[in-house]
Amino acid sequence: MTSVGSVNGAVKAGGTVVLPKRFHAKVDVRWSDMDVFQHINHARMVTLLEEARIPWLFEGERPTAGLRTGCVLADLHVRYRGQLRHEDTPLDVAMWIEQLRAVDFTIGYEVRANGVALDSPPAVVASTQIAAFDIDTQRLRRLTDEEREYLSLWRAE
Repeated sequence: MTSVGSVNGAVKAGGTVVLPKRFHAKVDVRWSDMDVFQHINHARMVTLLEEARIPWLFEGERPTAGLRTGCVLADLHVRYRGQLRHEDTPLDVAMWIEQLRAVDFTIGYEVRANGVALDSPPAVVASTQIAAFDIDTQRLRRLTDEEREYLSLWRAE
């Protein structure tokens, strides 16, 4: 898997469309991700979304890296608008923050086949709500100021 951070602006005057700031991750499709109809299985798509958000939120010195030891997936929605197949690898998964609250945040996703223009319709549109969680107390916890600041950088306007 290759990940690439990407910063895009807003819609400019004169008809030029520029997408909002998004993190892009390249995620490889494995042969085992395919179902009998030769497209990516739903459960595997959920796993590919997870693999895409790991480098964005949990790796290295990111302010949100602490969430890897304490967060829970609270909600998940996946809509399929087109098929994705093994030959579409690596998938481009664009992610941004749709909603940011005291203890949780919602990530928006658009998934496209390799090489497809970023302004083309995505094959998959998804969202996940992730809540910060304290393992020791078994309770939700508030996001830290550093976590909120980092997540707000990726907020959809």
